[in-house]
Parts: sequence; structure tokens; C-alpha cells
Amino acid sequence: MPRTRRASAASSKSVRPLQGTVFVTRQVHFNAAHRLHNPTKSAKWNRDMYGLCNNDAGHGHNYVLEVTVRGQPDPVTGYLIDLGVLKDILERTVVQPCDHRNLNHQVPFLKGVIPSTENLVIAFWQQIEPHITNGRLDCVRLYETPRNFAEYRGPDAR
Repeated sequence: MPRTRRASAASSKSVRPLQGTVFVTRQVHFNAAHRLHNPTKSAKWNRDMYGLCNNDAGHGHNYVLEVTVRGQPDPVTGYLIDLGVLKDILERTVVQPCDHRNLNHQVPFLKGVIPSTENLVIAFWQQIEPHITNGRLDCVRLYETPRNFAEYRGPDAR
């Protein structure tokens, strides 16, 4: 049976939403200095534990932050999360407070935290997660160097 013009026009305007969990990742960059130092330990302990990373003047990194959101795409837009919105969240919550700063002294949400890569991914999660309204935050990965990184998958990760 041949399709009518009306049926053809209607089907050309239909949208077929797909079901499935997707993971969307955005990458941002920032530069910052830090010093690995535990003030509750001796100078010798800190030197032995952290080596060059315990330099009194600190040292810097060109950090790469990757943030992944998971969930179902919206059936109307096809997006899980608008990447422009995710970029704005990351800029506001992590990049602006940390870029070209000393993480030990100039970032209020890191006060009293030893700014190891491991601690930074947890702190960044805590900054980012409340702002994710579409999907759920799945992973915060921070590259300190191209070969050294840490990732955090949230307080409920196993």
C-alpha cells in the first residue's frame, strides 16, 4: 500500500529516542603551583616522603582535568549534558579558582589539604558535583603530567 504525502511528512518529522547509558567527557586545562608538605610531620619526614615536591617555593604543573558525566540522553535534544554548560561549570568551579594560583595558599576550598593529585580529584569532585543537574558525575581525572594522573569516581565507588 503506497504511503500518502501526509504519512510521509509526519514520519519525516518524528524523532526516535534511543535508550542507553552514555558517558560524556570534557577536558579543561589550568596551570598551578603546589607544595607537598604535611605540617604535622618533621622537615626531615617531609623531605624524605615528598623529595623535590617538598621544595619550600613549591613547583608547578600544567594540569589537564577530565570530567565525565553519565546518564541517558534527553529524547528531545539528544544530549546527556550540553558540553558548553559542562565547560562553564568546570571553568567556574575549578579553573578560575585554581589557574595560575598556589594551591596551598590561594584556593579557599583547598585550605588545609595536602594538594596531591589524589586529594585534588576528591576536592574537585566536591566542587563540581552539586552543579551537575543532567546526568550524574561519573569520574574526575586529573593529569599532573602526561604520565601521572589520578581519578575519583565518587564516594560510593568500589
